[in-house]
Amino acid sequence: MNKTIRNTSVFVLLLVLALLGRATWVQAYEARALADDQKNRRNTIAQYAQPLGNIVVAGSPVTGSERSGGGTDLEYRRTYTDGELYAAVTGYGSQAYGATQLEGIYADVLDGTDDRLKNPLDAVTRKQQEPGTVLTTIDPAVQKAAYRALGNKKGAAVAVDPASGRILALASTPSYDPSRISGTNDGAAWQELTGDEDKPLVNRALRQPLPPGSTFKLVVAAAALEDGLYRSVDTATESPDPYTLPHTRTVLRNENASAPCENATIRTALRYSCNNVFGKMAADLGQNKVRAMAEKFGFNDAGLDVPVRAYASVYPSGMDPAQTALSGIGQFDVTATPLQMAMVSAAIANDGLLAAPHMVSEVVDSDGDPLASFEDGDTRRIVSSSTAGQLRSAMVTVVERGTGTNAAVAGAEVGGKTGTAQHGENNSKTPYAWFTSYAKDPSTGKQVAVAVMIEDSGAARSEVSGNGLAAPVAQKMMAAALK
Repeated sequence: MNKTIRNTSVFVLLLVLALLGRATWVQAYEARALADDQKNRRNTIAQYAQPLGNIVVAGSPVTGSERSGGGTDLEYRRTYTDGELYAAVTGYGSQAYGATQLEGIYADVLDGTDDRLKNPLDAVTRKQQEPGTVLTTIDPAVQKAAYRALGNKKGAAVAVDPASGRILALASTPSYDPSRISGTNDGAAWQELTGDEDKPLVNRALRQPLPPGSTFKLVVAAAALEDGLYRSVDTATESPDPYTLPHTRTVLRNENASAPCENATIRTALRYSCNNVFGKMAADLGQNKVRAMAEKFGFNDAGLDVPVRAYASVYPSGMDPAQTALSGIGQFDVTATPLQMAMVSAAIANDGLLAAPHMVSEVVDSDGDPLASFEDGDTRRIVSSSTAGQLRSAMVTVVERGTGTNAAVAGAEVGGKTGTAQHGENNSKTPYAWFTSYAKDPSTGKQVAVAVMIEDSGAARSEVSGNGLAAPVAQKMMAAALK
């Protein structure tokens, strides 16, 4: 054979082997990375090639699918039933802007690409299967009560079953209809929503921690009782009125100057929301003991998934005694989400046990067979049964004869705590109104824990209070849950 031809043949053979080797490497080792690449249009085409699986509330889907129409290679688009009502639960699933909340977490189940939906042969052929379904714990009656009661206020509300941890309602206002941004040609709606100063896309129930104000006094009271600083909620405290913050000349005053807050018991201090009592109590305990109790309830937990990741509620560190005193009334750098404050009331209602909050009960395939289940009642001890019982008793006093009378539900045991949190430098902006509570129906055994936060109601500053704005929302939610 001619030497030139032989060398050329060897060179060509090496090129062929190199191409075969590269193809094998891509198929064997890089296929998954390429398939999962966000720039791979085939993924999006496959995702919307068939009707999507649904997110279900009380047996009925609150999502759906419809044909996208002409001008796109994406066959189906997501639709929503009562989209504004359930947006804080479902999130949005958009052909152009991705997915959030449950739509995002369970995207592979809902579009049929999750490997758990495939049999072994399908896994090899990568055949797309029928999508699965996400079953939520939401109670539509409680959800509607929360959303309607919030109305045009900027705020959020959460309801939890104390014994099981099931989230019964999760509402955030102002809301939005996810159907408006589910397609590929919704740029105008997207710009409107993202440019809105009221931030309707923000889930305030889970992802906007704000100062909780006096609702945090429940945590401080729990710390004092567990530590033995005070024997019971009816033991007189050592609390001068007014109280001067340690090592300062700053006086911590009470909203109601005529309230009997000097040396008041914890019951009386919760009833009248005495700042002097809980400011001094926090300073006497010290920040480490208060933080330890706050963290038992869930503060400073950056990994709270329900399964949507909630932003951490924060109890700060590195405070001086004066700042620690301010933290005792839910100010300084203390922040909380409505979910967190619902968890505080839920643990107190559940005899000191906190059940892990969750809003998905089960994820199933197209035949209804479970892919994942979430157990109810996964609990941990927060405070003793005795402490929980005493705090419930004091919270009942708040509703029956204190600052939370608007939360009363006929025929039910209701306990609560109001909060009005300062907002802005030197409290220059409209305060936040809070209410956290629990309710039990002695005849049926039903119970619920609730937290409501009103960020802005449009009311005059003098009209902002936990009892005036937040407690009525909680009352309607509790009444709906106990029916």
